Amino acid sequence: MRIGTSEKTAYLLMIVGMALIPGGDAAGKIMGAELAVDPFFIAWSRFSLGAFLLLPLVDFSTFKFGMFLDWRILLRGFLIVGGIVSIQTALVSTSMATVFGAFFVGPIFAYFGAAFFLKEPVSAPRTVLLGSGFVGVLLVIKPGFDMEPGVGFALLAGLFYGGFLVANRWLAHAAPPRDMLFSQLVIGAVVLLPVGAIQVPELSWQISGLVLASAGFSLLGNLFLILALRRADASRLAPFIYFQLIFVVLFGYLLFGDLPGTMTIIGLLVVLMSGFSSYYFSTKKNDI
Repeated sequence: MRIGTSEKTAYLLMIVGMALIPGGDAAGKIMGAELAVDPFFIAWSRFSLGAFLLLPLVDFSTFKFGMFLDWRILLRGFLIVGGIVSIQTALVSTSMATVFGAFFVGPIFAYFGAAFFLKEPVSAPRTVLLGSGFVGVLLVIKPGFDMEPGVGFALLAGLFYGGFLVANRWLAHAAPPRDMLFSQLVIGAVVLLPVGAIQVPELSWQISGLVLASAGFSLLGNLFLILALRRADASRLAPFIYFQLIFVVLFGYLLFGDLPGTMTIIGLLVVLMSGFSSYYFSTKKNDI
């Protein structure tokens, strides 16, 4: 099947977006692990600055301010807040490859969550493949006495993110994607204000630049995702989410000198292959 120019552009946008998002987390890891910046401040600054940077792109003449009173929108916002705080906490003490390997329990949880809460169909091939993906997660986190200290928070982040994905499916038509992105940023900034604002570190050019990189890269990554979804179906773009794992390993090595062990690499490859194979079957069977 011939791929059109618009779809090629969508693929490129997704790849760049999937590089930017872990780039923002890498900036957060530098702040938390090397500069002792509190994870709550990192998360709060990401939401606050992200909302500020997105302001010029929001059409307030059509924006539905009532969405901030919608408990479903608030729940969705709380889920992403929990995910960001948890992953930033995990990154303080744990390598990026391990954190993101554990974090990718999220799509597995979302698959079963959507089936249970939204009554979306499941298929035997996808269930088996996602089960193998969970085995890959176990290979990454190596449960036991030698498990890295931040793995629990990484898994928690994945569960929050899985819930967030289910909420996205549930609220797919509640508002335009850009407005939904703005709402989650504002909700995050407000919810984390009481704890984030009192953890402001002594600002320097280095920390200020990292705060901007953390928020800016994350925002741009999500905007590229929105732009990509305008050019191609979500089912075709979904596998590109797993490209984050490739960039995570690259950033971990280049920025922190973290070279994953053999079992971690095998686990990441299992997660990667199960994700791609799962979405292949989803497009064939038209299920979740």
